[in-house]
Amino acid sequence: MVQQPQIEVVARDRGGGYALAAAQALPQADQVADRWHLMENASHAFLDAVRKSMRQVRMAIGTATINPKLLTAAERLQYQGYLRREEANAVIRGFVADGISIKEIVRRTGHSRKLVRSVVRGQRTDIFRVRQTSLEPHLPWLEAQWDAGQRNGAKLWRQLRLAGFGGGLRVVTEWASRRRRAEKAENGLGYAPAARTIVRLMTLERNNLTKAQTITVAAIEERLPDLVEARDVVEGFHEMVRHKSSVDLDAWIARAARSLVASFANGVIRDRAAVQNAITSQWSNGQTEGQITKLKMVKRQMYGRGKLDLLEARVIGPS
Repeated sequence: MVQQPQIEVVARDRGGGYALAAAQALPQADQVADRWHLMENASHAFLDAVRKSMRQVRMAIGTATINPKLLTAAERLQYQGYLRREEANAVIRGFVADGISIKEIVRRTGHSRKLVRSVVRGQRTDIFRVRQTSLEPHLPWLEAQWDAGQRNGAKLWRQLRLAGFGGGLRVVTEWASRRRRAEKAENGLGYAPAARTIVRLMTLERNNLTKAQTITVAAIEERLPDLVEARDVVEGFHEMVRHKSSVDLDAWIARAARSLVASFANGVIRDRAAVQNAITSQWSNGQTEGQITKLKMVKRQMYGRGKLDLLEARVIGPS
């Protein structure tokens, strides 16, 4: 780029290395951050906030104590691992409370530095890893059928297959068995949804939620106002980008810096000019990102083994 001084605008990724290189090569050019990554980073910041708040979420929806009797065989194995990780975390937190350094904790426990730092920073709290199920898009329909009295898992599965569900019979029958056991139990399902599921529920319109999902979201919003504030902050940022309005950027930064997504706000502050240009400018890095996505898809189709000559042949075609 140094040999192209006539360039006035540089549309780039959000990486700090790209910003530094553009500033050194073309200090006079305006930098424009990629809008898609800005919105993705904002959404991921809210997901991180939910993950860090999972302990409080479980308490809010009454699932702080997990009932192993309500878990499937696979979830029971996860639960056993959860107990081991909880014990390890407690040991690390104890060392931190005693003022022991991270380096010394690594030496004493044998855990990696990355793991110890994640515990110290509160980033390893959602450790009962409830995976998102392939039933996720069909749960509203399943809940409606269940409330209407349809309790036969095999019949529900056959109807789902007609609607395009590609999962097996066991996925649906286990869901039905868990619901049946939960109705008989005194303390509900005994576990909280995954963090990604909670993010989806908190950002969907209430009219698109089932009764059970609405109750879950209401309990979270009542007990965790900071999480609600983080959601509203992220939604406010998305609105600014969609409507190309940066007039409220200063107020947004001040609000976001006091919320659970403060780390994202700090990133916006560091890249302030490029972010403001991304909101208001017509320039975009979207075409480049689309080509990169296409290239990654081609490489994945070859199981990640495609070298440059083969990639060139697949993407460009024979010369």
